[in-house]
Amino acid sequence: MIRAFEALSLPLLRWFDPEDAHRLAIQGLRLLPPPRARIDSPMLAVRAFGLNFPNPIGMAAGFDKNAEVPDELLRLGFGFVEIGSITPKPQTGNPRPRLFRLEADGGIINRLGFNNDGGDVVLRRMAARASRGGIVGVNVGANKDSADRTADYVALIEQFAPVASYFTVNVSSPNTPGLRNLQQAAQLDDLLSKVIDARERVRTRAGEAPVLLKIAPDLSLNELDDVVQIARSRRVDGMIVSNTTLARPPSLRNATRATEQGGLSGRPLFKLSTRMVAETYVRVEGAFPLIGVGGIDSGGAALMKIRAGASLIQLYSSLVYKGLGLVDDIKTDLVSVLRRTGRESIDEIVGADAATITAEDWPV
Repeated sequence: MIRAFEALSLPLLRWFDPEDAHRLAIQGLRLLPPPRARIDSPMLAVRAFGLNFPNPIGMAAGFDKNAEVPDELLRLGFGFVEIGSITPKPQTGNPRPRLFRLEADGGIINRLGFNNDGGDVVLRRMAARASRGGIVGVNVGANKDSADRTADYVALIEQFAPVASYFTVNVSSPNTPGLRNLQQAAQLDDLLSKVIDARERVRTRAGEAPVLLKIAPDLSLNELDDVVQIARSRRVDGMIVSNTTLARPPSLRNATRATEQGGLSGRPLFKLSTRMVAETYVRVEGAFPLIGVGGIDSGGAALMKIRAGASLIQLYSSLVYKGLGLVDDIKTDLVSVLRRTGRESIDEIVGADAATITAEDWPV
């Protein structure tokens, strides 16, 4: 059903402005009849952050910013969905146009700026679907005009703890001025200290809520050393590697669009983000699992991200070009590889190539 729908809709959506196309995609998911429930191969099951994932493929934050279609996405085969980024107050984001396709490169540039309906509205949607199950994480950020950005993160942790499967502390978006400064050692240590304290305060009434940290791919290795050391010392439950990049690889073919300001995602990000997964994996030393994001557009790319050190992966930009059928294609490929190599689970290959990848020349 979904492949037939996408065979018609994907070429049509290319004629629309990317942001209008995204809105139509959300509406389409709400109107489509629910697909028949499918059971994933046990080989794809992953346990991470104290949660049981039916498969390792998640919808990355940014697609369903306002928790409008998390259950529709879960029924389409995702192992988990991450909504947001959410800010305490509603926010319109940056002026349009702010989303650009680099079709020749399989990439996207965005400078959306945390546009979302705000904590109160999104919380009502999350509370309404709470009894339906499935893993739905909440990606939290700070309002652009906030006088105390750390307080924004703390408020959202306290507000969403009863309904969030996990939290992602997003300090790596390039589209809110100064936000990435929160990755600097002293600021990050203070932020994570207060976020974890907030999580502990609400634990008795809200239950467990793992806290993950999402980082930029543009960190230097010295900066990454600091980030990982702080994440470990503050006992976060995991890290997401990585957000979009401000870099513009010289290989980009769509030179005109490449000059747009914002974060670059999709296929051009794959090599850099995969290297950062491997670098993070060797530094974490098994203290917590990683989610790998950036440029995954095939089963082979998913496998490389896992072998670099990701226990779970997330998609978004590649779906613009390949559609939601990509989720099943990746699952099929992963099961095939596991069977062919005599493995019984994803866990057996996580990080298998990390040391080799970190010894390679830096990707450009």
